[in-house]
Amino acid sequence: MDFTLSAEQRDLQQRVRDFIADTIIPLEQDPRCGAHGPSEELRRELIAKAKAAGLLSAHVSPEYGGLGLDHRSKAVFFEEAGYSPLGPVALNIAAPDEGNMHMLEAIATEEQKERWLRPLAAGEIRSCFCMTEPDPGAGSDPSMLQTTARQVGDEFLISGRKWFITGAEGATLAIIMAKLEDGRATMFLADMNSPGIRIERTMDALDSCFPGGHCVVSFDNLRVPASAILGELGEGFKYAQVRLSPARLTHCMRWLGQARRCHDVASRYAARRMAFGKALGQHEGVGFMLADNELDMHSARLAIWHTAWVLDQGHLGTHESSMAKVIASEATWRVADRSVQVLGGQGVTGETIVARIFSDMRAFRIYDGPSEVHRWSLAKRIFKRNSA
Repeated sequence: MDFTLSAEQRDLQQRVRDFIADTIIPLEQDPRCGAHGPSEELRRELIAKAKAAGLLSAHVSPEYGGLGLDHRSKAVFFEEAGYSPLGPVALNIAAPDEGNMHMLEAIATEEQKERWLRPLAAGEIRSCFCMTEPDPGAGSDPSMLQTTARQVGDEFLISGRKWFITGAEGATLAIIMAKLEDGRATMFLADMNSPGIRIERTMDALDSCFPGGHCVVSFDNLRVPASAILGELGEGFKYAQVRLSPARLTHCMRWLGQARRCHDVASRYAARRMAFGKALGQHEGVGFMLADNELDMHSARLAIWHTAWVLDQGHLGTHESSMAKVIASEATWRVADRSVQVLGGQGVTGETIVARIFSDMRAFRIYDGPSEVHRWSLAKRIFKRNSA
């Protein structure tokens, strides 16, 4: 595996870095950034800027309006985008849309791609992925799925309740996981304006970086045609795997960019802030924290790049993406936490971006599988490998 970036990758890296610094970071204090993410007005303004810069939807193929990057190039692109909490939104690579677009391109019919993927890739609409349910429904254990899809002729009636559905408020497309009468899971596509879909409420959360926030959504005999099935009937869990490994990894890429932002802010502060006769960073207690930040970011980046390489070889990368998710989520959290500590009072106020990133980042150890579930999955594979 060659770690050298190609000339094209270096050029793209610099273009994204400059775009984030010059165009996006100045908008971070925009009053349209609220507790439940940037407003739709601001999102569309950001999308327009990225489109003008030729940096929109890097993960989507050129056929549908994207840049068609492979996973290794995405690792470079997404980390740079993540340097600002608004970066992934602007470049149209934020969750859940990014993962949904990847899945649609991989398994949707041509008709479904034209109806949903093309406008998603253009940033004209948003989407949500309706999987997680309140107790006793599906969470980390998808087999506990409670939402049902009952076939009536050539249609399906979907009923159930989902929660913590990211981006639901203002979304146009819902991808809904439901179980058939025989218990098999299936994914369905539905317009969020359809009769039978109701957003009950927007949940308060630590993070504020996702447009549309996180919502409780109910389905009451939502009627969808057979043409709304995504993939094949009864194969929902199998197709979800198409989304999971890349989506886990792109989360890692974006959050690594935010961790680097925290570290840069803390490092500059430690270089100029004087305490006890010398710069803060010259005290070992502070200097060692910054050194540990570099170690954690390097480890996370290596895990991400390796998993990207595995995916580019055509493998599912389930084991590797689980390892990368745990390594990156815990490492970036430590970086953000140390950066707050180095900044002292400024680290817990709005004087810098670090407090906001710190609050946003805590959920990363839960999103796309808690660390404990990934460790459990890794342990099962280790046991199976050594029990053969």
